[in-house]
Amino acid sequence: MGTNPLNSTLLPSGSTTGAAADDRLLRVATYNIHKGVRGIGPGRRLEIHNLGLGVEALDADLVFLQEVRSYHDLEARRFQRSSFGWPTQPQADFLAPEGYEVAYRTNAFTRGGEHGNALLSRWPIGDIGHHDVSDHRFEQRGLLHVPVRWQDTELHAIVAHFGLIHSSRVRQVEKLAAFIKVHVPEHAPLVVAGDFNDWGEKLDGLMAACGLSRGLAPNGKRALTFPSRVPVFSLDRFYLRGMRCVSTFVPRGTSWARMSDHLPLVAELELAG
Repeated sequence: MGTNPLNSTLLPSGSTTGAAADDRLLRVATYNIHKGVRGIGPGRRLEIHNLGLGVEALDADLVFLQEVRSYHDLEARRFQRSSFGWPTQPQADFLAPEGYEVAYRTNAFTRGGEHGNALLSRWPIGDIGHHDVSDHRFEQRGLLHVPVRWQDTELHAIVAHFGLIHSSRVRQVEKLAAFIKVHVPEHAPLVVAGDFNDWGEKLDGLMAACGLSRGLAPNGKRALTFPSRVPVFSLDRFYLRGMRCVSTFVPRGTSWARMSDHLPLVAELELAG
């Protein structure tokens, strides 16, 4: 395999390059991939192949993905004659770097196909769970729950994609809290990550009431990820229990801006206490 051109645009000078640099750190990334397609009308273009290079360049132990397709018959036909073409594999499997385990569950069924959340893991995973948190029939939303064996620790990963209406997001936090209470052991480290659509920055207090703290850089600065060309909103986040955020980073540049309407958020975490 040749050199991935996105590697040179990902990491700032002097940063680490994944958990291998320090086995106390867990490198995580969250990314809304916009179903692997950008543009509208005749200008629509397939970006899933570039996204594969992007995910590889993130070099994360865990990659939390939203808006991932398992299949879409209409898009597959549309792009079958493009230079690379629609992958024959489900997108999560196609994007997973070699050796990673894949968890995927559908959230929404649409004309011609479906989409949902995925977790790509460098570490062994356990039984995959899914919980519907849809608030109304116009937005189908779900939580993907995956136990992960990291080093000698079982941590729990939840991939989330919340609704576009604030009142829906409030109720989805309540459903998330109820799900965690039942399905995640009380003292297990937990990472909840995804696209929270929290334009007004109103969820942190509600998440804190559930025992989840927002994963921010030590300086407390919020990482801007949306829209990808000129990011002004911090929609993509990590919420943590039993983990501490050591650093965050958002890759920037033309290549990253064209692949999705979101930029990925990368963080390094360590066990708290």
